Amino acid sequence: MINTVIFIFIILEAFLVAIAARRVLGVPIGWPRSALIGLLVILGLRANISFVLDYAGLPQNQVLAFPSPMALLFMGLAAAWIFALGVAALVVLELAVPTGTLPRISVWLRGWKARRHRAKRYTQVIGIAARHGLGAYIRGHRGSDPHAGHTRVARSLTLALTEAGVTFIKLGQMLSARTDLIPEEFVVELSALQTRAEPEPWHDIEPAIAAGLARPVSEVFEHIDPVPLASASIAQVHLARLLDGGDVVVKIQRPGARAQVESDIEIILRLARWLNKATPWGHSLGVYRLAEAFTVALGEELDYRVELDNMRIVGAIMASYDGGKIAVPSACTDYSTPQLLVMSRLAGTPVGEAAEMLNSLGSDVRRNAAEKLFKAVLHQIMVAGVFHADLHPGNIVVDEHGGLGMLDFGSIGRLDQTTQRSLMMLLHAVDTKNAVAAADALLDLIERPEAFNERRFERDVGLVIMRYRTGFGGAGSTSMFTALITLITGHGVAVPAPIAATFRAMATLEGTLSLISPDFDMVASARADSREILAAEFTKDSLRENLEKQLLMVLPVLQRLPRRIDRITEDLEQGRFSVNIRTVANKTDRGFFTEIVKQLNTTLLAGAATLGAILLITSSTGPMLTPTVPFYGFLGFAMLFAAFVLALRALVLVFKRNPGPPLE
Repeated sequence: MINTVIFIFIILEAFLVAIAARRVLGVPIGWPRSALIGLLVILGLRANISFVLDYAGLPQNQVLAFPSPMALLFMGLAAAWIFALGVAALVVLELAVPTGTLPRISVWLRGWKARRHRAKRYTQVIGIAARHGLGAYIRGHRGSDPHAGHTRVARSLTLALTEAGVTFIKLGQMLSARTDLIPEEFVVELSALQTRAEPEPWHDIEPAIAAGLARPVSEVFEHIDPVPLASASIAQVHLARLLDGGDVVVKIQRPGARAQVESDIEIILRLARWLNKATPWGHSLGVYRLAEAFTVALGEELDYRVELDNMRIVGAIMASYDGGKIAVPSACTDYSTPQLLVMSRLAGTPVGEAAEMLNSLGSDVRRNAAEKLFKAVLHQIMVAGVFHADLHPGNIVVDEHGGLGMLDFGSIGRLDQTTQRSLMMLLHAVDTKNAVAAADALLDLIERPEAFNERRFERDVGLVIMRYRTGFGGAGSTSMFTALITLITGHGVAVPAPIAATFRAMATLEGTLSLISPDFDMVASARADSREILAAEFTKDSLRENLEKQLLMVLPVLQRLPRRIDRITEDLEQGRFSVNIRTVANKTDRGFFTEIVKQLNTTLLAGAATLGAILLITSSTGPMLTPTVPFYGFLGFAMLFAAFVLALRALVLVFKRNPGPPLE
């Protein structure tokens, strides 16, 4: 019973010490580590109290039984210093392993099984990378050049991603589209990654479709072809017929695909964080930022509701577009879920597989089809602001009459009105070979850094325009848009995601159009279409409408302007005019300066207390507190304790900026 009471009393003391330590440091520290330090302080005090009393020349038995004021004074100083050492240990622990970097104990225990699986998968991925000769790049031992031995490294990376599975294949496909970041050799090798995979057995797919429908398959479909029309690593597509006789396409997510992707995403983020921190090339490419963007895009791809909404938007745009019909599937919303998408079937064959059909069409039909597609995409980008961002040959179907349709709306780009206008001006400037206007349009599209040489940027843009002065044909839009992105990044400017998506979409479209009609003149079409769009943008009616909108915005200001001018002139005449400037008007700025002043004051007080303590401790004069301890020395150690605590507080505030709530 007595031992239990003593144990409870020690725990209570440790808790009180933990509260005091957190208050002294002034920043949120995790409770587990604070309680542990508090317990060590209590145990250390009990173990060292006898040593302190011996040093002071006080008899232990009498003091502990009947403590005198002198004994209490020494015991208090000893407790203060042991507490200070405990706080110092807490600061060191906080600097080494900040609060929040370790998971909660409860979370750690609950997630043990998942963590063990993730560790096993992580080891497997690292082993695959090492087996393909990429270990040195992961460890950061290849210097600052990420592109040494381009072709060999690119081929090894492609093989490693293929072996690692679906999520890493998707990562390689995303990287193959970032021609603004990786060399051409990597783009070529990674572009060879295919998502076509062995089809899932029908006895596994049918229950997944039924689960998505929340009813038996026979209650919705008259027939489903068990042989998939297409099979990728995440999903596969089957032809089907509804009970009402409508032909549809069923896109079903493979069972277990989401769980595998979510597990691999954590590994990709962890690897990216390490590469961004440990390797010069990873930091220069911003691999962690790329990994985050990839996880967001892949998360949307796993949710077919996003694709359904994208399909609706693009379908509405194409329905209202009078430049020629581009078919877009209509979704069966009653049967579509996050893992199941049912849509109408488009007649035709993907362009990448339709060489024989295209050859049977006349050159005029093929040219008209290419022009219709090109105009539709320009309309999406320049007018609607929402466009299909991945129009590769597999996502465009063509029928025997030259009719076209769009597929796969998992990747959609969106542009605001200002960006659309800047892109229109860029196309017009390239068409007219106006380097100054092209540079201005590009500068409107990007965020220029502080140290930016605008004249040099303008000259480089002029060189690109002169190099591709024939427009988008000849060398191809792929080369021109890649050159523009490379030029932008070469000037230390990050390409915003919507702009990069637009440039990649145009580059991808060029390859598709060349398959539809090799003799299609993109130069003439781009010039004619850009002029038409600009003409429609700046008609008398549109200008009058824009002017009315601007006037409505500034009308309240104009109404108050005469009164304000009158007041200013009257103050000037009477000598009452003054200007008030609040240098720190923002609350955040005031808080920042307040914290700086607090840290400075704390540091000055710690330094002054330390100097005073040293002077007192080294003093050889003054009265004696006990036969062995001078009064000034005791006072110096007390002052040194205060200086030590202040220094710890200043130190932890320096390394713990903008502290948040404790996470442990």
